[in-house]
Amino acid sequence: MSKHSVIIAEKPSVARSIGTVLGAKTKKDGYYEGNGYIVSWCIGHLLGLAPPEAYDEKYAKWRIADLPILPETYQYTPNDATKKQLVVLKGLLNRADVSEVINACDAGREGELIFRLVYEHCKCKKPLKRLWISSLEESAIADGFKNLRAGRDYDNLHQAAVCRQNADWAVGMNCSRLFSCLYNGNLSIGRVQTPTLAMIVARELKIKNFVKEPFYIVEISGEGLVAAREKLTDATLAEQIRQKCDGQIATIKSVTREKKTSAPQKLYDLTTLQREANRHFGCTAADTLKAAQNLYEQKLITYPRTDSRFITEDMAAGIPALVNMSAEILPFDAPVSDGLNERIRAVVKNAGVTDHHAIIPTPTANTVNIASLPAPERNILLMVCTRLVSATAEKHVYDETVITVECQDELFTAKGKTVVTDGWKAVERAFSQSCGKKKAEKDDETTLPSMTEGQQFTAAATTREGFTSPPPHFTEDLLLKAMETAGKDDMPDDVGCIGEQDAQRPTSPERKGIGTPATRADCIEKLILRAYITRDGKKILPTEKGFGLIAVLPDDDPIKKPLLTAEWEQKLKKVESGETDAAAFMQSTEAYVRAFIAANSTAKAGGAALASPASASAAKEEIGKCPWCSGNVYENKAAFSCDGDCSFVLWKENKYYAPLKNKKLTAANAKALITKGKVLMKDLLAKDGKKTYDAFIVLGDSTDDNGKRTTKFQLEFPQK
Repeated sequence: MSKHSVIIAEKPSVARSIGTVLGAKTKKDGYYEGNGYIVSWCIGHLLGLAPPEAYDEKYAKWRIADLPILPETYQYTPNDATKKQLVVLKGLLNRADVSEVINACDAGREGELIFRLVYEHCKCKKPLKRLWISSLEESAIADGFKNLRAGRDYDNLHQAAVCRQNADWAVGMNCSRLFSCLYNGNLSIGRVQTPTLAMIVARELKIKNFVKEPFYIVEISGEGLVAAREKLTDATLAEQIRQKCDGQIATIKSVTREKKTSAPQKLYDLTTLQREANRHFGCTAADTLKAAQNLYEQKLITYPRTDSRFITEDMAAGIPALVNMSAEILPFDAPVSDGLNERIRAVVKNAGVTDHHAIIPTPTANTVNIASLPAPERNILLMVCTRLVSATAEKHVYDETVITVECQDELFTAKGKTVVTDGWKAVERAFSQSCGKKKAEKDDETTLPSMTEGQQFTAAATTREGFTSPPPHFTEDLLLKAMETAGKDDMPDDVGCIGEQDAQRPTSPERKGIGTPATRADCIEKLILRAYITRDGKKILPTEKGFGLIAVLPDDDPIKKPLLTAEWEQKLKKVESGETDAAAFMQSTEAYVRAFIAANSTAKAGGAALASPASASAAKEEIGKCPWCSGNVYENKAAFSCDGDCSFVLWKENKYYAPLKNKKLTAANAKALITKGKVLMKDLLAKDGKKTYDAFIVLGDSTDDNGKRTTKFQLEFPQK
């Protein structure tokens, strides 16, 4: 009997790419086979943590007396939407002709967890190897299989992933149940989402409570020069100085000229890509991640879920070709000057790379018709290509001139800038202009008149009044930055954010904050779905419900602070390195849960607004019970969504039928869908835009490539 290797990827598209390289091209039901290989996939998480009632039926009812719920052994249940694929994998792993198993799930902590849950659920004991790659290019896959590592090398990484998942369940489920019971509402509390919400609420309170204050700037002018004094807060003093200097002789005290340089920006990590996509195109973080993931699976860019902004030494030789290719792809003139090989050193830094290097285009990007890509994917690919070209371009060089003027014992200053070499800024400016921005950035140059030390002129003095400004509302750009750097000053230097991390690679000291590059977008979307925050154009604003939850949570509790994430990561890093075992980590987490419950045994005054999600500014009436988790479904501005922990949502502007069939989802329609599973809709508009017809819209569900359960619809026609 010939022996086979079973390879399990995280998604079907990745499995197909691997199968093509290895010669496993025969399509079977749930896998590919050929050349001694069987290549299958997980479709994200096939198994999830069991609900509390799986441990004891009494937990089906939410009671404070039953808390804390801390299982001795955590149980898992198959995802209903992907049970078929789990059965396929179980059959493959237990085939008699299979001699080894290769984990080809995403190279990170969560990818390790997705695979190991299946491997253990199927009670597989066969030898295990690990594929660890950052690109789906054929050469990268082939090299990865030449350098497979033993599965046991990642046992500690797996243990850290299990700890992270179980601890999040213990904290989120117990704290959420406690506050839901205390305030008679369906509330959600989590280690990542709650400190994020706290930041948004704190920012909004600063804006609401801000009192603008005036300031005054005295300026003198003459001989084409305008110089300003330092700001003053006293209007009377400013007027006295103006009067004192007006019409008097001013003397040039000093003229200094200095050549300065501005180094190119670093390559993209996921968070920086999401932030700039929000600025350039208004993309949400979730939209950017989705587009980047699609580009990765099409082999057009490297792995996007990274927090690194550098490449490794062994990649440097191939970068010049990628830079020249990227310059050719761009829809504007971006010439690559001589000396590229030397400038590439600026983006090479082994110590700055953890699990995965920065996001860069692959050679395959030159083979695709970029104009044919969907707009989000086209924009992200052009951003990645632009950044590779600009990051390896010449420095921006300019001369800075500072002129100091003295008048009546008062000092005034003027600054000018003359560009010597535009360098990398020319590339970034051209990209911004290609996006339709008429003015990509502030003028680089400020020309000052030629002046010499000791020169004098008669000054004309004026006073300019201004006002202090409140902090800006959070946009996704600013919120992602805040999440990335939150609590930075309070964290130990060796603490990174909770992220996919190879224990054998160095940790970047910049990795601090709330969540990971891959989870921050999902955190924002969950806060919106649960009506804690809302989007108002580009602004991210807290709802009344969001204000209320933060108000009743104790100010000194770690759940409201980024430091809890940092402390967890410090301990998880020790689990990954083998310094601490998983049991010790879970014991400390359970101790926190018990302390939280003990410290919050009674409701605070003023929490009555949390009793009903209708108190949230975006929420309206209850529509019915969720068909997935039996939680409450409420109507908000954009959708009908479950206020529980599942992802059930019915969007009013549903892309399945709204664009083509002239219908929006009403409250009555939504109620029928969640209670009966279908609703009869009349006079639907056909694709030709002329004919109409009647049909039932039937509610179903599916699972996306990330294992997330989503609603879907299909048409059912009435019998004539």
